[in-house]
Amino acid sequence: MPICQIDHVQLAMPSGKEEAAREFYSGLLGIPEVPKPPILAARGGAWFEAGDLRVHLGVDSDFRPAKKAHPAFRVLGLADLVVKLREAGVAVIEDDLLQGFDRVYANDPFGNRLEFLEPHS
Repeated sequence: MPICQIDHVQLAMPSGKEEAAREFYSGLLGIPEVPKPPILAARGGAWFEAGDLRVHLGVDSDFRPAKKAHPAFRVLGLADLVVKLREAGVAVIEDDLLQGFDRVYANDPFGNRLEFLEPHS
């Protein structure tokens, strides 16, 4: 039975920081928050989903940010997103090493590394 796609990406976050997750993932990145199933909501965290894009943040009592491992998000309008992130005080690192793509890295409020890329037209 072959694996056919990733269902969601789970990132860790510290306890009690759900509002910072909402401000970043929903407010800045524009991924709507969806309710967690009640049995999982008691654990904290937050889920953000739009169509096939699913990013779940779960509370880790021994939280350490993922500084190398990361999700890569395909973006339409990367330049606009970079401006928005910088205006919000998020450090953005540009990278031109992937042929055929514009690409940047940024950290979420918890220090998790995120990649944003847009194919050249």
